[in-house]
Amino acid sequence: MKDLIDRMPEKLRRLPELAYNVWWSWNAEARDIFRRLDYPLWRRTQHNPVKVLRLVSDQTLIARSQDAAFLRRYNKVLMDYDRAMSNGHSWFHVTYPQLTHKTIAYFSFEFGLHSSLPIYSGGLGILAGDHAKEASDLGLPFVGVGFLYPQGYFRQHVPSHGWQEAVYEPTDLTNAPIRPVVDDAGQELRIAVEMGGRRVHARVWRVQVGRVPLYLMDTDVPENEPWDRELSARLYSGDSEMRIRQEIMLGIGGVRLLRLLGYDPAVLHMNEGHSAFLLLEAVREQVATGMKFSEAAELVKSKTIFTTHTPVPAGHDAFSFHLIDKYFQGFWAQLGISREDFLGLGYQREQWGDAFNMTVLALHLAGQYNGVSKLHGEVSREMWQHVWPGRADDEIPITSITNGIHVPTWTAGEVRHLFNKYLGADWEENHDDPVLWERLADLPDEELWRVHAVLKGKLMNFLRSRARRSWVNGMCDPTEVLVGGTLLDQDALTIGFARRFATYKRAALLFTDMDRLQTILLNMHRPVQIIFAGKAHPADEPGKHLIQQVYTMAKSNQFGGRVAFVEDYDMHSARYFKQGVDVWLNTPRRPREASGTSGMKASLNGIPNLSILDGWWVEGYNGANGWAIGERQFDNPEEQDSHDAESIYRLLEEEIVPLYYNQDRDGIPRGWVQVMREAIRSNAWRFSTRRMVKEYTTELYLKAMLGAPVAEPA
Repeated sequence: MKDLIDRMPEKLRRLPELAYNVWWSWNAEARDIFRRLDYPLWRRTQHNPVKVLRLVSDQTLIARSQDAAFLRRYNKVLMDYDRAMSNGHSWFHVTYPQLTHKTIAYFSFEFGLHSSLPIYSGGLGILAGDHAKEASDLGLPFVGVGFLYPQGYFRQHVPSHGWQEAVYEPTDLTNAPIRPVVDDAGQELRIAVEMGGRRVHARVWRVQVGRVPLYLMDTDVPENEPWDRELSARLYSGDSEMRIRQEIMLGIGGVRLLRLLGYDPAVLHMNEGHSAFLLLEAVREQVATGMKFSEAAELVKSKTIFTTHTPVPAGHDAFSFHLIDKYFQGFWAQLGISREDFLGLGYQREQWGDAFNMTVLALHLAGQYNGVSKLHGEVSREMWQHVWPGRADDEIPITSITNGIHVPTWTAGEVRHLFNKYLGADWEENHDDPVLWERLADLPDEELWRVHAVLKGKLMNFLRSRARRSWVNGMCDPTEVLVGGTLLDQDALTIGFARRFATYKRAALLFTDMDRLQTILLNMHRPVQIIFAGKAHPADEPGKHLIQQVYTMAKSNQFGGRVAFVEDYDMHSARYFKQGVDVWLNTPRRPREASGTSGMKASLNGIPNLSILDGWWVEGYNGANGWAIGERQFDNPEEQDSHDAESIYRLLEEEIVPLYYNQDRDGIPRGWVQVMREAIRSNAWRFSTRRMVKEYTTELYLKAMLGAPVAEPA
C-alpha cells in the first residue's frame, strides 16, 4: 500500500487506506468516489478500488485533487469512514460495554467479500463474508480466520458442447485489498503445524473488513515441500488426504495463528465442520497446562459454538481411520487419552465404513450448536439424535438461527435511493426494525416499477456487454454468444435461476414437460424467459450433466431464445441477477436446502420468490409476497418431481404470468407491484444479518463470554 500512498497527491493521500478496507464494498458513497475517479476504469476492473488506484493515470489523480466537487465528496466519505471505524457508538459497545475486550474468533473455509478476492464458492462463503461485515457494523470484537487460496475457486467456461470446464487462474494479489502480516522486524509472519511427520508452514495475510480483521493462511512458501505449497492453492479441490491436511491447517493452524497474534478468544465459532480440529488444539493447550482431558474439554465446551449448514449426510466431512492415524499419531497422547478414546470423539459409521466425522467431533466437544433455519434445526436434531442416545428429537440441544443477508451490500443503488426517500435517512441504521418497513405503503407504484425497469435494463445490458467482450476477444463461438442471453427481451417476464448446480437443487425441473413449457415461453402476447447461471463442483459429474442439459435447452431453437445460460457466476454478476430479474426461482428437494440466501437478496430488491417451501422460505412466505411450489410431500422422488413441476406450470399459467401482464394505461402492473412491495416489507428486516448477528450475540456469544452453562456434554 505504501507505493500507492507515495504516488497520491497530498489531498488524496488516504485513498489507498479506503481501497484496502473492503468497507467500500457496502458503502455506496465510498464506491462512488472510486467510480468518479475514473469511470471507465471502474467498470473495466469490475469495481475494484485497489486495481483502479494502480492503473489510474497521474494526470487524472492531479485533476481530481484540484476538483472542488470531488474533494467535497471525498472528505465526506473520510468523515463517514472514520466514524464507522470508531467503536464508541456501535451497538455492541453501547449494549455490552463490559464485554468489549472479549474476542469472538470466527473460523470458515471460505469468505465471500468481493469478487476481487475469489476465496468463496457459494452460499457458505457469502454468508461468512456477510457475517463479518455485520459484525463490523455492530461493533462486535470479532476476528475471522480462513485460507487465502492463491488460485481461488475455479473460473467456469462452458463451450458450445455444454460441458463445464474449470479454469484456475492465480489471484492477482497486487490488485486485491489484502496485505501480508509482518512482525516487528518487517518479516512475514509464519505459523507451522505438524502433519504426517513433517512441519507445514503458512504465511499470514490480512484483509480489513470495516472494523473486523480477517486473517488468511497461505502455504505457498519456500519452506514447504512442493506438495505442501499446493495445500491451500485451491478451494474445495483434491482428495480426502488433501482435505484433511487443509482442515488441520485451518483448525489447529488457525488457533496457533491467533495465539501468535496475541489473541485469547473468549468465543470460538466454527462455521461448518471444516474447522472442528480447532477443538482438539484448544483442549491440547489446556492439557499442556496440567489439566486433565475431561476438565480441559469442559473448559473448551464453555467457549465454542458450532454452526452446521448441511442437511445431507454426505455433505459432512468424514475421514478414514487410516488418515487419522497418519496425521494424528501421538496427538492423543498430548491430550492424555487413548487412541480409542480419540477416535471415539468423531466416530461414525459411514456407508463406506468406520470413519472420523467432523460434525460428530464438533457435537462432542463444542458447547453450543445451531442450524441455519427453523426447519434445518428440526432436520439436524433428527439427523444427529444418535449422538445423544436415549433422547427424543425435541430434546437434542441443537438450536437454530436463521441466516440473513448484509442489507447494505445487497441493496441496489436505485433501490437504496427509494429507501432513503421513503424510509428516512436513518433506515440503514435501523433496518432490522419491522415497523420501519411499514413506511413502504407511501412508496408510489410508479416509482417502484420505474426503478425495477432500470435494474432490469442493467441486467440485459450486462449480459450483452459480457457476450460482446467474449466475442471481440475471440473467446467464444456464435452458439455461446446466443446462449449467453443476447436474444433476451427486456419486456418479457424474466425468471432467474442462479445457484450451485447440485442435483438436489433440480435445475432442470422446469423442463419436465417440454411442450407445456414451450407454450408458456413462446406466448406472443405474454412471453416468458428464463436465465440460468451457476457452477457445479469440479468433481460433481451429475451436476455437470445438469448444466449440459440446461445449456442444450438454451441453444435449442425450440424455445426461440427464451432460455439463457450465463457462465462463470460470481458475486459481481450475482448483483445484476438478484436485482434485475422479475421472479426468483428455487426448486430444491425438501428438506435439503438448509437455508438459502439468494432469494433473500432478490426479495430485498423487490423480486418475488417462486420457491419450494424449504429453508428460509418456510419462514418468509406469507401468501402475498411470492409463491410456494408444490406444498404436498411425497415419498417417491419421481412423484415429487412431477407434482412440483405441475405446480410451477400451473402457477405460471394461472397466477404469475397474468398478474405480470395485467398492466394499466400507464403500463404499470399494479397487482404485481403490490407483491414486490410486500416482498420487501415482509422480508428485508427479518432476513438481515443485523437480526441474525444480534441473535448470535444474545443467544450464543453471550453465554460463552459470560461463562454461562451450556448443553450437557454429548
